[in-house]
Amino acid sequence: MGNIASAIAVRPEEASIVAELQSGSDEAYNWLVAHYHQPIYSLVYRILSDPSDAADTTQEVFLKVFRGIKRFNGQSSLKTWLYRIAVHEASNQRRWWFRHKSKETSMEAQEDGEGNAYGICDTLADQGESPLELLAHEEVRTRVEQELRQIAEPFRTVVLLRDIEGLSYEEIAEVLQISLGTVKSRLVRGRDALKKRLEVFVRQLGCEPGRSSGQSRKDCANSSAQTRVEAVKR
Repeated sequence: MGNIASAIAVRPEEASIVAELQSGSDEAYNWLVAHYHQPIYSLVYRILSDPSDAADTTQEVFLKVFRGIKRFNGQSSLKTWLYRIAVHEASNQRRWWFRHKSKETSMEAQEDGEGNAYGICDTLADQGESPLELLAHEEVRTRVEQELRQIAEPFRTVVLLRDIEGLSYEEIAEVLQISLGTVKSRLVRGRDALKKRLEVFVRQLGCEPGRSSGQSRKDCANSSAQTRVEAVKR
């Protein structure tokens, strides 16, 4: 297993793990699931918002990986290939949900950012939080994820892959099969849309404790938008 883990670490050496997968190695498959199940589930859950649907869709993702691994030709990294399948399956499931399931049951309140992403208050970067501060962070994380789900596609998925999942611009381009310029354009628009949706929440939270003298509330909100919301990450 250690050899498998080291083989995947550097892309030029991916051929060995892929060869094992394509030969039907149980050890390789077990490592793949152990290494990627949680990040794939996390990505799918953030697209679908339902734990049961996310679990079922994640299972379907790995079934498709197992069935399609012989067709993997190494034109992208193994990671981005997996993420591409996950985004595709989750998007299909989400479209199905809106066409069918949403007509049968009422939706829960939809809970559906670095360069420079979204931190709501500079205090999010503080260490040694009190229980009350930890509770506030959870509130921020929940609200950011809620507003992110309201951002229109395809901008939401790019923000999710970059600012939540931490993929590089190049990896996102491979996952979504779009140009690097399109990735950056969608990211700018998605972040801007999220920032606008969070402006009222920022004002409600108030950032006075982290402001320097003379810094206006608007300045606080603008500077906060340049800080990553680590609380959003799992």
